[in-house]
Amino acid sequence: MRIIAGKFKSRGIEMPRGIRPTSDKVREALFEILKAHIEGASFLDLYCGSGAMGVEAFSRGARKVTFVDDSPESIGTLKKNLKQLGISGLSSIDIYTRDTVRALETFKAKSMFFDLVFMDPPYYKDLAKNTLIAISNYDILARNAIIVAEVYKKEELPLETGAMKKFRTAQYGDTKLEFYKNEKDSGISW
Repeated sequence: MRIIAGKFKSRGIEMPRGIRPTSDKVREALFEILKAHIEGASFLDLYCGSGAMGVEAFSRGARKVTFVDDSPESIGTLKKNLKQLGISGLSSIDIYTRDTVRALETFKAKSMFFDLVFMDPPYYKDLAKNTLIAISNYDILARNAIIVAEVYKKEELPLETGAMKKFRTAQYGDTKLEFYKNEKDSGISW
């Protein structure tokens, strides 16, 4: 797999065994949609796998990227990818090897806030819906934060979860991207 654009354009990254990576087509479409919001953003990559989404965000100008995955193999691959790109150990990169909900608890305790949250949990397990609920229960979203869930095309996510409201859906083959924002304080218009 290769980084599509930005500072690391065309650089290859490795993939851990047994994961379903986000296709180049979906990554390119997502970052085209988010292009006005990436520069200087704090980006949270949940269920990060290889870290392709977070690395793509960093390549395109995200100020800080936080990676979360509970698989030691995935985190090992992520660390190898960051080292190959020369960005391991930077203060603008954080890595958490833990369950997503525990990571969200940690972020709340540390008063960490994110402008963009991307999640790509395993399909068919209600993890996307449950993660949205967990995000809505923790105060980790910056003003005007955007949350994107990658799910299987037939998976239905709620229109609203707490203060988050779905404002866009995009489908690419079997993959669907669901976009949420903080309804109460968002100035984002689409």
